[in-house]
Amino acid sequence: MLLRSCWKSRHKNGSGAAAARWIRHGLAALLWVCVTHLVCGGAAVGEATNVVPKDAEFDVVYNDTVTSENQTIYAFNHTVSRNKTEGVRVSVDVLSQGLESPILFVVRQKQAVLSFQIPLILRGLYQRKYPYDHVGRTLCQPPARAASETQFFFVDVSTLSSQGTNYQLRVSRMESFTLQTDKKFSFTASPSQPQYFKYVFQDGVDTVIVKVNSDMNFPCSVMSIQDIQCPVYDLDNNVAFIGMYQTMTKKGAITVQRKDFPSNSFYVVVVVKTEDEACGGPLRFYPLRPDELFDAGNRSKVLDVVVTPAIDSKVYVMGMLFCLGIFFSFYLLTFLVACLEKKRMNKTREDFLHPADMSPAETASLLGKNGDGKTPVSPYEYGSFADNGSTLSSEAITDSATSTDNNYGYMERSLDSVGRSRRESLSSVEEDDYDTLDDINSDKNIVRTKKFLYVSDLARKDRRVLSKKYQIYFWNIATIAVFYALPVIQLVITYQTVVNVTGNQDICYYNFLCAHPLGALSAFNNILSNLGYVMLGLLFLLIVLKRDIVHNRALVRNDLNALECGIPKHFGLFYAMGTALMMEGLLSACYHVCPNYTNFQFDTSFMYMIAGLCMLKLYQKRHPDINASAYTAYACLAAVIFFSVLGVVFGKGNTVFWIVFSVIHILATLLLSTQLYYMGRWRFDSGIMRRMVHVIYTDCIRQCSGPMYIDRMVLLVMGNIVNWSLAAYGLIERPNDFASYLLAIAICNLLLYFAFYIIMKLRSGERIQCLALVCILFTAVVWGFALFFFFQGLSTWQKTPAESREHNRDCILLSFFDDHDIWHFLSSIAMFGSFLVLLTMDDDVDTVQRDKIFVF
Repeated sequence: MLLRSCWKSRHKNGSGAAAARWIRHGLAALLWVCVTHLVCGGAAVGEATNVVPKDAEFDVVYNDTVTSENQTIYAFNHTVSRNKTEGVRVSVDVLSQGLESPILFVVRQKQAVLSFQIPLILRGLYQRKYPYDHVGRTLCQPPARAASETQFFFVDVSTLSSQGTNYQLRVSRMESFTLQTDKKFSFTASPSQPQYFKYVFQDGVDTVIVKVNSDMNFPCSVMSIQDIQCPVYDLDNNVAFIGMYQTMTKKGAITVQRKDFPSNSFYVVVVVKTEDEACGGPLRFYPLRPDELFDAGNRSKVLDVVVTPAIDSKVYVMGMLFCLGIFFSFYLLTFLVACLEKKRMNKTREDFLHPADMSPAETASLLGKNGDGKTPVSPYEYGSFADNGSTLSSEAITDSATSTDNNYGYMERSLDSVGRSRRESLSSVEEDDYDTLDDINSDKNIVRTKKFLYVSDLARKDRRVLSKKYQIYFWNIATIAVFYALPVIQLVITYQTVVNVTGNQDICYYNFLCAHPLGALSAFNNILSNLGYVMLGLLFLLIVLKRDIVHNRALVRNDLNALECGIPKHFGLFYAMGTALMMEGLLSACYHVCPNYTNFQFDTSFMYMIAGLCMLKLYQKRHPDINASAYTAYACLAAVIFFSVLGVVFGKGNTVFWIVFSVIHILATLLLSTQLYYMGRWRFDSGIMRRMVHVIYTDCIRQCSGPMYIDRMVLLVMGNIVNWSLAAYGLIERPNDFASYLLAIAICNLLLYFAFYIIMKLRSGERIQCLALVCILFTAVVWGFALFFFFQGLSTWQKTPAESREHNRDCILLSFFDDHDIWHFLSSIAMFGSFLVLLTMDDDVDTVQRDKIFVF
C-alpha cells in the first residue's frame, strides 16, 4: 500500500512543468521513506514521518532541527565539465548537547553514496571511542561523460531521537580541488575533517613525487594515494584499505608512477589520526570502561601539499653510467700502474744484467755461462726476474740484488741446505703430524717464549700445510655466502611484494625524498650504489690471484726470495676478504630493497666478518704458525652475529642484557689478551687460578719485575682500556642501535691493532714503500669523507616510520643519489684501499731473511 501511495502521489503532483523539480525531490523523499520502512521490517509503520524536501544552494548555512517525526532532504545541483573537476565539500555541526541518538546524514549522488553520523565516533587503540560533533567531508566526483552536464545530489538528514536536535549544514565548492604541478597548497585537516585533492598527470610526465609537509609534529597524520574511484577512503579506520599510504609527522613523500593509474590521475588523501602512538607520540592512559567516550581535544593540523615531477629516464642512465664509470676507473688505474711497474722491473733487470761498469766476460757469466761458456750459474746467486710484471708482485727487486752489504747473507747459503730444507718441507702435508710430536711441543715452548721473536720462529710449519689451512677461510666464507644470501634474497623479494601489494609505505624505511623506483623496486638508487663493493671486491680478488700466481711460479723455480725471505705468503685470508667485500655489497643491496628493523643484520653481518678477517690477517702476517683456524674464527664471528641479533631484538632498554653482554665482553677481552701475550702457550684448566696466584706472587709481591714482552703488553693494555671503556659506555648509555655499537667495537680494535702494527714496523727499522704509503694516505682521506656522509642519518629504524621520515633529504648528486649512496661509494673505495694496504705494507721486507724480521 505504501509503495502504491508513493506512486499515486507522484502522478497526482506531476502536472505542470513548474512542478517538475518538486516531483524529483518528492519522489526521492518518498522512496527514502519506502526503503526505510522495508529495512526496518515495518517496525515504524504506525509512526508518522514528515519528509521535508528543500531546494538548497551552495555556500549557504542551513540551521535546522531534526526529530524522529520529520526528515529533511536538501537538493543540490551543479554543472560539471569533463575538462575541469570541481570539488564539493559538506560541513555539518551539531549544536545540541547530550544527544540520545545520533543524527544520520546520507549524501546521495549519481554514482556514489556517502553516509556518516554525528557525533562521529572514531576508534583508537584498545577500542577507545572519540566523539566528534563537527564533520567535514569531500564528495567523490564521478567522471562526467558529456562535455558539460548538470548533476544533482541530495543530503538526507534523519534521526531516531524524539527530541529536536539542532544542526548546521553547509555545502561549498572547493576552488583548489585539483592540484597544480610545483604549486604548494595549504589546508587544515582533523580526524573528522579529512581532506583529499585530485592530481592529473601532465603530458610527458610519467612519475611525480607527492610531498606533504607540516610545521607540527603532532597530531599524527596519514597521507594516501588512491585511484579515481568512489568511495574515497578518507577516515582513520579505513584509509589503509586501498592505495599507497604512510604515516607522517612533519614530512611525507610518495613517488607515484603513471603506469599504476590507468585514468592518468589520482587522489591525494590526508587524514589526521585519532591518536599519536603510530607516530611515536605519547599514548595517554585512560581507564578502559565499556562504552566510555573520550574527549580527543583539538587535533587540527595545518599542512601543505606539493606535487613535483620526478626524474626522467635520462637521469637513470646518467646515474648508472656514473656508477659504472667510477669503479671501472679503478680497473683502468690498476692496469696502468701494473704496466708502469712492469716497465720499471724490466729496466731494473736490464740495468742488473748489463751494468755500465761490467766487463763482457762478467756479463756473460752473469747471464749463465762460466769461463768456457758451458756451465750456467745457479739462479740462487742473483734471484729471479722472469715474472716480475705486476704492481703488487711478491718479489720486488731492490738494490740488494747488486749490493753484498745489504743481502743479509742469503747468497752465502749453500744449495745443499736449501734443497734439504725443501725436501724436508715436502715430507708431510698434514699439520697435525707435525704438531703432535712431544719434542716439537717442547720446542714450541722454548721458541715462542723467547723475549725477542723473529718471523722464522713462527714460520716453522710446512708451507703447503698452512696454505691448505688458510684456503679453508675462502671456501668456508664462500659456503656461508651461498647459504646466507639465498634466503636473504627470497625474503627481501617477499618484502617488496608485500609493499607493492598492500601499499603500506611504513614497512620500509626509505629516504622517500630520494627514492627512485625501477620496475618492482622502490629505491633503485640505494641498490645501485652498492655496486662498488662487488666490483672492487672482484678487482681485489684478481690482484690477489695475480700475486698468488707469481708467488707460486717463484716457488717452482726455488727462488730464495720466496722460500726464505719476507713475510710468508698465504693468500687464503685475502681471498676471504675479497669475497666478504663482494657479499657485503650484495647483502647491503638486499637490505636496501626494503630497509627495516627486522633485516638490518643483512647489512652488518659481513661488516663484522670483514673487520674480523682484517685483524686475523694482520696477526697472521708475523704469526703464521699460531693464527686461528677458519673453524675457530668463523665460530667466533657467528657468536658476534648471534649477540647482534639478541641486542637488536632484546637490547633496547634491557638492563639485564647489557650487564650480561658487558661481562662477556670483558671476559673475552681478558682471554684474548692472555692468548696473545703468551703466544698460545697457556692452558685453561682447573689449575689456572693456582698459576695466576703464583705469577702474581713471584712477579708482583716477592719481587717487582716488569713484563717480559713489553711491546705486547703495551698493545694489550691499550686494547683492554679501549674495550673496557666501550663496555662501560654500553652499560651506562645502553644505545638503541646495538648492531652499530657492536660494529664500533670491532672497528676500534682493528684501528688500534693497525696503528700498533705500523708504529712497531717503523720502530723496528722497516720502511713503508711508496705504493703502500699512497694507499694509506688515500684510504685515510676517503674514510674521513665516507664517515661524514654516513653520520648524516637519512633514516633510522630505531624510531617509528613517521619519525624516520623527518630525517629524509633530497638527492644531492646528479638528482639521483643521496647522502647514503655517497657513503656506499666512498666506503667501498675505502675498504678496497684498506685491503690494498694490508696486501702491500710488508713488501719492503720481501728480500730480508725471516730470521731478521721482528715479530710484534
